[in-house]
Amino acid sequence: MSRCAPILPSQVPAMKDLTADNITQNVVILNSLCADTRVRYIFERLVTHLHDFAREVRLTSDEWQTGIDFLTAAGQISDDLRAEMILLSDTLGLSLLVDAITHPRPKGATEGTVLGPFHTHDAPVTANGYTLHKEDPSASSLLVLCSIKSTSGQSLEGVICDVWEGDAHGFYDVQDPDRGGNPNGRAVLRSDQDGMLFFTAVVPVPYPIPMDGPVGSMLRLLNRHPNRPGHIHFMLQKDGYDKLTTALYPRGDPYETSDPVFGVKESLIIDLEEVDETVAKRYDVPVGTKLLRYDFVLATVDEVRALKQKNAKDVLKQMRMDEEMLGELFSVD
Repeated sequence: MSRCAPILPSQVPAMKDLTADNITQNVVILNSLCADTRVRYIFERLVTHLHDFAREVRLTSDEWQTGIDFLTAAGQISDDLRAEMILLSDTLGLSLLVDAITHPRPKGATEGTVLGPFHTHDAPVTANGYTLHKEDPSASSLLVLCSIKSTSGQSLEGVICDVWEGDAHGFYDVQDPDRGGNPNGRAVLRSDQDGMLFFTAVVPVPYPIPMDGPVGSMLRLLNRHPNRPGHIHFMLQKDGYDKLTTALYPRGDPYETSDPVFGVKESLIIDLEEVDETVAKRYDVPVGTKLLRYDFVLATVDEVRALKQKNAKDVLKQMRMDEEMLGELFSVD
């Protein structure tokens, strides 16, 4: 968003005799002084919906103070490794909604899902065949073997693949107070000339999202369980292709149908196999090791842009607005 030009006091419309009936209109008028059409539109709709919400539920001062205290606490508990605001967005279903709006997928392309609060930017950059986790005798080893193609079926070489997962007990490295600068359970790799990606992980297990903060208090208030089904995260990027943030979920997890962050999609549920002698020899893992196979399909930037434009035009039609406003009101790039 661009910065709006400062407004002189003489240009500001007079605000007086404000009531519950006219406050929304007055706030919108004041915000409309911003020269950026997109910013102006976002704040117009934000204020309108926020005020309508307060009116609809007859929000009290005490209740709103509780909300302010809640958001303050979410900010205060957050740091470089604790992303409570992302967790809040996830558990309210907003993260998945925004991803679906920003990254619509054409038919055949792999679906996206939530980033989650445990991604970091310090994963080791390494080669195919990397082992994500340090030695853990209680862990069940998993060979992850994936292909990456375009929607036209072309194998994609050089796709940057950021992967991360919890350990055999369901904990991510950022939850370890002794982690320091030693990331574990994560890596950044690239697909090879055949569009292949492979590494060794551990079989994902279900785990509770952090419950020691305000989001945990919210879930308890709503009588919701905190347990995510086991999964492995993937973030795939290549020039000319829309970034894919997704995850794969082994079938049969007890929390498969009640994920507290709404991340599970049927197309992302996979059946684990076992490594046979041929695969064991090729990838240097023991026979019988659990095996995850998956074929990722990336959509091009142009394919996604076309879908975003179509979806935005549909919204304009629903709001009975002129399509000429598309470029000013909505971001489709």
